[in-house]
Amino acid sequence: MSWPDSLAEFMLKTGWDPNLLLSAAPNVELINTNLPYPGKKPYTRFKVPNGGHLFPAFDLNTAYDECDVMVSMAKIKEHATAGITLGIKNCFGITPCTIYGNKAGEDEPFPIPYGGRQDIMHSGSRQPTRSALPEKDPSTPREGGYRLPRIIADLVAARPVHLTILDGIETITGAELPRFNTKFASPNVVVIGTNVVSTDAVAAALMGFDPMADRGTAPFERCDNNLALAEEHGVGTRDLKRIEVVGTPIRQALFSFREAKGPGPQGVADRPAGRGRPGSPVVNQ
Repeated sequence: MSWPDSLAEFMLKTGWDPNLLLSAAPNVELINTNLPYPGKKPYTRFKVPNGGHLFPAFDLNTAYDECDVMVSMAKIKEHATAGITLGIKNCFGITPCTIYGNKAGEDEPFPIPYGGRQDIMHSGSRQPTRSALPEKDPSTPREGGYRLPRIIADLVAARPVHLTILDGIETITGAELPRFNTKFASPNVVVIGTNVVSTDAVAAALMGFDPMADRGTAPFERCDNNLALAEEHGVGTRDLKRIEVVGTPIRQALFSFREAKGPGPQGVADRPAGRGRPGSPVVNQ
């Protein structure tokens, strides 16, 4: 979300009923963390351990400081810039557009978030609002495949994720949004884990990819491996030999995203969408 709606308003506009969440437990609040947090401290600085790959720290909505448990819940998908979008990439959205967005203020955060994060985050054509720390080295490549994996690795090191839930029941292959090359698919799997790197590694393997792959190898043909960069921060391991998987084994739940034959964006397909074996691997790390 990068527009000035409350989270409840945004959910209503997209066909979701916010009351399902608000009534799920006592004292449930919905917070648009693209907006300043109400009160005297709208933003809190989260430092990246060891200085960070790209940014030394991030100024985030103070809700991320006050929460006891951080959950990253995402769809299992490929991504045009990051290779895959799972629990780590999902955290890209916690950066407020008031500071890191295309229309962020020069000296102080813009009061209302507008636009995406392409200028500051993807291309590095400008720096964040001066109230936040700039990136470490503006001479590094101004290219999304270099920048985005480092930014999201820095984010999960600065604001740790306690629980990762990855939904692969139904999804698309080929990209993060419907495009000419995407296919609708039903891997029929959910991956849950307490370490975001290890959980993403298992999900990558379920997609038919090697979580140990380097740049130039699927799914990281045009980008660096964000799992490797987060691993360098000490966030977790991507080595499947060191990860305990409880539940359906990876080999039984495997669904090769690059071999999916489901319908494309126009609903046309040579044959029905592939369906993986039902299963819900749980990652213990």
